[in-house]
Amino acid sequence: MKANPAGVLTGAHFFDGDYACAEGAIAAGCRFLAGYPITPSTEVAERITQRFPLVGGMFIQMEDEIASMAAVIGAAWGGLKSMTVTSGPGFSLMMENIGLAAMMEAPCVVVNVQRAGPSTGLPTMVGQADIMQARWGSHGDYAIIALAPNSPQEAFNHAITCFNLSEKYRVPVLFMMDEVIGHMTEKVVIPPADRIEVVPRTLTAKKPGQYRPYDAAGGWVPEMIQAGDGYNIHTTGLTHDERGYPQMTAECQEKLIKRLTGKIRENASDIIMVDESNLDKADVVLVSYGITSRVAQAAVQQARKEGLRIGQVRLITIWPFPEKKIAELAGKIKGFVVPEINAGQISYEVERCAAGKCLTRHVPAYGGAVHDPGVIYDAFKEVLHAGKTQTVR
Repeated sequence: MKANPAGVLTGAHFFDGDYACAEGAIAAGCRFLAGYPITPSTEVAERITQRFPLVGGMFIQMEDEIASMAAVIGAAWGGLKSMTVTSGPGFSLMMENIGLAAMMEAPCVVVNVQRAGPSTGLPTMVGQADIMQARWGSHGDYAIIALAPNSPQEAFNHAITCFNLSEKYRVPVLFMMDEVIGHMTEKVVIPPADRIEVVPRTLTAKKPGQYRPYDAAGGWVPEMIQAGDGYNIHTTGLTHDERGYPQMTAECQEKLIKRLTGKIRENASDIIMVDESNLDKADVVLVSYGITSRVAQAAVQQARKEGLRIGQVRLITIWPFPEKKIAELAGKIKGFVVPEINAGQISYEVERCAAGKCLTRHVPAYGGAVHDPGVIYDAFKEVLHAGKTQTVR
């Protein structure tokens, strides 16, 4: 299905990442946003408030982030493509209802423009320390999809991707931007609507009385209905059967959780996106995401000038993690270098998947500023000269 031309601001623009994200959401068909202002994500909502009156959308400023996420779930079940935007402490407040969205299989998008924490931290300065929270922040077993753009252009492109994935898998999708990407201004080219693919809501053809809201018919993802169409159904955060009715048994819990996690795990190869280069003869592989993937390019260029064989895997999809790719590379290289604006998060995933076959070198930055490329360059040299397969932190 092609995008609605009414929501596509075709042409070349100079947008920051927050504005580009808002435009991508509108192009994807988002017509409901509930949120609460918080730096550095507020500009996404500000742009939405300017544009929604022109395309028939609705923005509600809620009393807090808890209510915002609850409103998004309600809008999703009401038939709208919906989203919220936040950062730092607001992301923490949303976690319970993100788990509810996963349990109720409400398709929606949560944009987190990351800043330095913990707590209030550095509200106006960059961080990448919410990555593990994105995967494990709500309680219980569930699976999630999370993406990380590294430019305003990707903020536009992959905001659309987030909505498409949320509809395809009936799952909340997290868009893990960072403050630098959110606030940097670059050229963003928006194609005509007929070149933008959007995934529509899959509504059931079954009649009321025949439809069961959580019956995946032997597959992974059930069809939906929307409120007001005459279906009398039950949906809940409790463990439930295919009818949506609570069933307090271990057997029902196992069946439900296997499907909720399996619809992501079993389709990981279709979900995961990475940007890879120079892997064939690499001795060291840089694993990076977001703004850090761009800062690291100066280090890569310097290393290659000196004849060092550096490959790259840039994570566009953070969750599910590209386990097979990392495991495959681990048996062929000297080690991985993983720069992040945190004290160690994705580096642990790389180390886990490498399974002792090669070095993992984490390069931390603790928030507030991006890396000095020279530190990343030094890490390349350190891995190349290491005498054994050990993790270096």
